[in-house]
Amino acid sequence: MKTFVIGDIHGAYRALRQCMDRSGFDYKNDHLICLGDVCDGWPETKESIDDLLKIKNLTYLLGNHDFWALQWMLTDEAGNDWKNQGGIATIESYSGGHIPQNHINFLQEALPYYMKDNSLFVHAGIDPEYPLEQQDLTTFLWDRSLAQKALKCYSKNSNSKLSPFDAVFIGHTPIPFPKPIHSCGVWLMDTGAGWSGVLSLMDVDTKETFTSDAVPDLYPGIKGRTPSKS
Repeated sequence: MKTFVIGDIHGAYRALRQCMDRSGFDYKNDHLICLGDVCDGWPETKESIDDLLKIKNLTYLLGNHDFWALQWMLTDEAGNDWKNQGGIATIESYSGGHIPQNHINFLQEALPYYMKDNSLFVHAGIDPEYPLEQQDLTTFLWDRSLAQKALKCYSKNSNSKLSPFDAVFIGHTPIPFPKPIHSCGVWLMDTGAGWSGVLSLMDVDTKETFTSDAVPDLYPGIKGRTPSKS
């Protein structure tokens, strides 16, 4: 069994398939850790979740866009903030308005974070000053402070450690690089698949990375999610 981690998919099913095919991912035997935000942006959220549900050994972490999408699935209420940040594409991906119960279960059962050995996987970030059990979902889903510190370390070529973990893998904060970067013990995995970038999949042990084509090229004529601070 190999263990892989993948960044924010944002409805880009075609990019997801490219990453899986290019890595030779084994749906029956390999382990995939998904950092969240399968929802919102490109037009194939439903297809993306269908594909993830085929993976026998999947660890799915809740993203902030997944949180918003789940609220819509449960209440049929769609706020303008969410719709303007890719939610419309998620709604339209469920043509006819039918949402499979296993898709709702999938998001309801998503984890706030995941530990493997002494590596931490989380959607947005953590506060390294406090134990994980003392932190809330808002930090895990929205906080960018760890990512911002890691990017600052990267620009300064610093070797300092930002957390007590051997490695922290995060999505949420897109980076202007075609592959994930490692900085001060943090792996930034969101390579911009939500709009003009690529989707990245990494072998956790070897750090070999597999990327999709630029996502806009996979969806010609379709505009992706508008970059924002959310």
